[in-house]
Amino acid sequence: MNYLAHILLSGGSAPRRVGGFIADFVKGGRLHGFPEEIRQGIVLHRRIDAFTDAHPLVREARALLRPYFGRYAGIFLDIFYDHLLAKNWQRFSGVSLARFAASFYVTLLRSYRWLPLPVKSFAWHFILTNRLGRYAHPAGVRRALQIMSAYSSLPPMSNEAIQILRRHEKELEQNFLQFFPQLQKMAAGDSDGL
Repeated sequence: MNYLAHILLSGGSAPRRVGGFIADFVKGGRLHGFPEEIRQGIVLHRRIDAFTDAHPLVREARALLRPYFGRYAGIFLDIFYDHLLAKNWQRFSGVSLARFAASFYVTLLRSYRWLPLPVKSFAWHFILTNRLGRYAHPAGVRRALQIMSAYSSLPPMSNEAIQILRRHEKELEQNFLQFFPQLQKMAAGDSDGL
């Protein structure tokens, strides 16, 4: 799962959503400096990742992408899943994607002091380019992949990735639509117990 899914799965708590957003930038047990609900979001993010990585449907989708992306198949799948979530947003949220994204951007700005430095360095760009809303379109997926490849070891394969997404979109979408409700149920149960 990538940003959009983690934020949605964090539930209705704004601080928990921030925790879900920043979790990849908070290493190990370095939770002590955050408010309780942000910590809860970070912990939930980690549980979501563990559940996702172990799920047979996700393993099946990664296996489909592995011939194209090798060891990066999981990262490309995370982005593709966010695209499929945005594309099917009305199935999973009672609020429009535009409203959800705008609300989160306000939350992100209000929580700016709690953002890890690497997140602060891209937060404004993330907001101004409406990264969450743009996941609904292949051009937004391409741009997200271009940004990721510029700042990480992800290979610069954004054009090829869009071709592969289009080629396999129906089967990936079927896979996602089977998997995501199970993930929502797990996350809702976990967030109730946090």
